[in-house]
Amino acid sequence: MNALNEAKKRVLVADDNPVSRELIREILEYDQYEVIEAGDGREALAKVREHRPDLALLDIQMPIMDGNAVIREIRSDPALAHLPVAALTAYAMQGDRERALAAGFSRYITKPIEIPDFREQVAELLGKREINS
Repeated sequence: MNALNEAKKRVLVADDNPVSRELIREILEYDQYEVIEAGDGREALAKVREHRPDLALLDIQMPIMDGNAVIREIRSDPALAHLPVAALTAYAMQGDRERALAAGFSRYITKPIEIPDFREQVAELLGKREINS
């Protein structure tokens, strides 16, 4: 795949931890994605509506609106319901993955992220068969 021959995919990263956002942004930008950032759930929802990203990565534990509230809003809006949304969380207790998927998340990614696995999951969520190495 030649990244120059197609429009950059847009990814929203919503996490209240600036260090986590920075790491994820750097990985995604390295892979030629356009990154939009949000520091809380309300901001994430507003940016999803405004920018119409190709993928959203939502931290579950965020202030103002948590990831679960954001995914409910996204899935209830017909214009956004198709959006791939991954839960991104450090809270990986038994049953959390199943609850996140049942709530409407497309994927459940635990932090700290494993970079090669994370890159592969993002590419899969965006429907890409390969990633830029």
